[in-house]
Amino acid sequence: MKNYSRSTPYLSIIIPALNEAKYIKETLHSTEGDDYVEKVVVDGGSGDDTVVLARNAGAKVVLSPPGRARQLNRGASEAQGEVFLFLHGDTRLPHEYARYVRITMAQRHIVAGAFRLAIDSPQKRLKWVAGAANLRSRFLQFPYGDQAIFLRAALFRELGGFPEVPVMEDFYLVQLLRRQGRIHILDQQVTTSARRWLRLGVIRTTLINQLMIGGGLLGLPLDFLAKIYGVVHK
Repeated sequence: MKNYSRSTPYLSIIIPALNEAKYIKETLHSTEGDDYVEKVVVDGGSGDDTVVLARNAGAKVVLSPPGRARQLNRGASEAQGEVFLFLHGDTRLPHEYARYVRITMAQRHIVAGAFRLAIDSPQKRLKWVAGAANLRSRFLQFPYGDQAIFLRAALFRELGGFPEVPVMEDFYLVQLLRRQGRIHILDQQVTTSARRWLRLGVIRTTLINQLMIGGGLLGLPLDFLAKIYGVVHK
């Protein structure tokens, strides 16, 4: 096994952030417990305390123009890990996540992985949403970005990183990964905020999300899809 130090981390966690002061501390707290992990928060111009909180939590903070794909690629360009894990700013990793990532990436036929999804709400409708997402990701090998997708840094660079599109960068990266080999979905789960479902309502948000995916598969203009995405995430 390789000997890793803090200067040569095995795993780099890359977190795009924009006004995530409410969640970033908990998110970064969930990444603790492994000396081989590098934490890179890429701030897209927050007007709150996101940057201060991230630095106080021990993360390296990189500044970037806003845009999730742009921020993720900027973070990857600064990261030193052998494996990249992309984590949303309002999502918490499970206990011993790094060990599960190492076990998964030790299997050479697996090109990428992600976690099962849990939504931080007691609402039954949101449990159904998470359940449907877990069925989709497991049987279709099609996780979304809020499931903490991870892959080898070398493959990420070989694929050219995230396509710099205004929306659905995770969708397009996963399409590329599926052509390379197997995407493994772990039994352990990440927990993401329920905020976007609570803002517009579960049914409306779910329908909009499905329209986004359908539009992506049909090749609808990305500017049009970005406007729909903005309704949910503004």
